[in-house]
Amino acid sequence: MATSVLRLPQIDLSSLLASDAPQIDLRLASYEASTHNFLKAVSSYKNRALTTLSERRASHAAEKKRILEKTQAAEAEINQCKLREIDLVATLEREKEERKDAELEVAALKRQLASLREKSQTIEAEIEQYRATTANLRRERTTERNTLNTHAAHISPEVEAIERALGCVIEGLGADQVLLRFAHLDSANPNRECSLVLNVAQGYKVATASPLLPTLPLLLKTLNETKGLYAFVRDARMAYQALLNPPI
Repeated sequence: MATSVLRLPQIDLSSLLASDAPQIDLRLASYEASTHNFLKAVSSYKNRALTTLSERRASHAAEKKRILEKTQAAEAEINQCKLREIDLVATLEREKEERKDAELEVAALKRQLASLREKSQTIEAEIEQYRATTANLRRERTTERNTLNTHAAHISPEVEAIERALGCVIEGLGADQVLLRFAHLDSANPNRECSLVLNVAQGYKVATASPLLPTLPLLLKTLNETKGLYAFVRDARMAYQALLNPPI
């Protein structure tokens, strides 16, 4: 607010002394008004200063509170980061141990794989050797079979003649079974035949017999003890002949 300056007029002292009733106008009313305005201005300045100080104090307090809260939040976040760092370090250590264990397991599996590969190569070599051996055996067996077939073709007429003379025919029935057929046993019926199927897989066993021969168990026991197949054929024929031609 602008303040007017009170300017007093110059006093002519000689004129004042020459006057019968000298009087000096001090303009007290103007002085009082000026003084009042000055005091009012000082009071207004003081109030403004107090208001400014109060506002600054409040702003400082708010700023201090904000900084304090920010500091506390930062400290809390730092503590959380420290806790996360501890957890992370623990996790890294655990993962390091797990990785070490995994590497050891992988190394062990690689060693096992290398060993299995070596064994596989060895087994493959053995298989190839067995295949070669099997192929050689098959060729030898084929050669032997062809040779036997050739010999059989030459001796078949002779064998048939012997079978007719002996009244006994021996035939193969597949794997490990032999059919024995006996003829010319029954004097009343010369065309009647007796037969039995002999299993030679593990020891000697009779699968079927027609007709049933009572002495067959004893004959089998003797066959398994002596391994005399030709004697068994002879004794079986004689037993069938005795069965079909009982004494009168």
